[in-house]
Amino acid sequence: MAKEITTKKFAKNVVYSIIAQIISLAVSFILTLILPKFIDKSQYAEWQAYVLYVGYVGVLHFGLLDGLVLRYSKFDYEELDKARLRSQFIILLVFTSVIAAITAVVSLTALGVPDNIIFVLVGAGVVTKNLVTYSSYMFQITNRINKYVILIIAQRLAYGVIVVVLLALKVQDFYWYCVADLCGDIVGIVIGAIFNRGLFFGKTINLKEAFKELKINVFSGVILMTANWSAMLMTGGAKMIIQWHWSEEVFADVSFAFSVSNVFLVFVTAISVVLFPSLQRIAPEKLPSMYKSIRNILSPVLFFMMIFFFVGCEILEIWLPKYNESLIYLGILLPIIIFSSKVSLLTNNYLKVYRKEKLMLLVNVISIAVGACLFALCAYVFDNMTALLACVVFVIMLNSVLSEICVLKTIHVKIIKEFIIEAVMTVAFILCASLLSRWIGFGVYCGLFAVYCAVNYKSIAALFKKVFRKKSVTAPDAEISPTEEKEAVMTEEKESEQ
Repeated sequence: MAKEITTKKFAKNVVYSIIAQIISLAVSFILTLILPKFIDKSQYAEWQAYVLYVGYVGVLHFGLLDGLVLRYSKFDYEELDKARLRSQFIILLVFTSVIAAITAVVSLTALGVPDNIIFVLVGAGVVTKNLVTYSSYMFQITNRINKYVILIIAQRLAYGVIVVVLLALKVQDFYWYCVADLCGDIVGIVIGAIFNRGLFFGKTINLKEAFKELKINVFSGVILMTANWSAMLMTGGAKMIIQWHWSEEVFADVSFAFSVSNVFLVFVTAISVVLFPSLQRIAPEKLPSMYKSIRNILSPVLFFMMIFFFVGCEILEIWLPKYNESLIYLGILLPIIIFSSKVSLLTNNYLKVYRKEKLMLLVNVISIAVGACLFALCAYVFDNMTALLACVVFVIMLNSVLSEICVLKTIHVKIIKEFIIEAVMTVAFILCASLLSRWIGFGVYCGLFAVYCAVNYKSIAALFKKVFRKKSVTAPDAEISPTEEKEAVMTEEKESEQ
């Protein structure tokens, strides 16, 4: 079995992952803020349609990859049964290629321009996205985060560089930007094959045994996969209804608002990537205290980040005046980062550790059912975009609260006060961003955040104390004997359990 991950190793993994996400952030900046400046709104809307639908092709491994995560995340790379995993890779490659071919044929014969182009490219993404996911999962579950970082950096850089070249050449056609995305995937696949060659090339187990392994993996992972991907429908479903019901221009405005809000989630994703395999290797008795520690850090940081909305809007109005309408939508949507972050970083990872995939699925199904009803009413009965976006925030909040209740019952921790405070802060932010002038809203929200810090001063003060104490202990010039280091570690672990 794999070695338990130390605090130092976990911190190192987080740093590695943050480096990768900084590159992703730079590329996201180009895609979110530079690309819309230089292509037509109609072309931007078509590109966003591709991004929307290709985001769901990961469901087409039907739980195979999630099964591998659940079953093999306690092993190091050297301990893996590589022949068995290679057989799963071959099945994944053949199956996704067949789906891609069928998608291309149906699209070219049954759809008109530009939808046929969009879905042919989405079909290609069925293969590339799933193969990249295979490699990245193998890096994550075996705790080779440095290799995962190389894959992400190479993939995102390739995508970003090609997009910059296309913009320099003043290319307007949306499909070239979709091709750039697929090229980035191909680079990621190559990197994955280089560092995971033992999981790509070589002998496999016999066909009968391979399908037996496939069955076990799919049955292990299908619930987790459905839970994960159904969560995406909470926002994706709303975007689909907007695309179907409103004009192309409105869809472009809303898509831009969603894209900007997603940029805020980059660093949360960085930590989430390394957290699950780390939690799998942590002693069970430490999990409740770790949950509270992470939560006490996460909420204040995210509420603080939302202050930058008001300043950012001033910049965006100057840079992208044709998307001014999007800023209104962004003010409503931005609070989803609070609740999406908690689900991504905390609740989903803890539910996976405790093998509560069925609870994850149940919570997501309830949230999607509520969301589908509300979204349909807002669009087809009331024809009200603002109400629909407010319902998106409500559904994400509902999903987060229900998920957290499931985790808290499992680890026997109570935090009712935090739920109420976060709900009040969320509503207050939306009102400040939507009803007040920008700078008055900024002042009011800053005042509310100061009150929030005062209410939570103990946890915030403890966070600052811990950060500054660690800096002094780990200063380069300080020489610590092995005995003192061991005592410090024991003291730190004792404090974290309290």
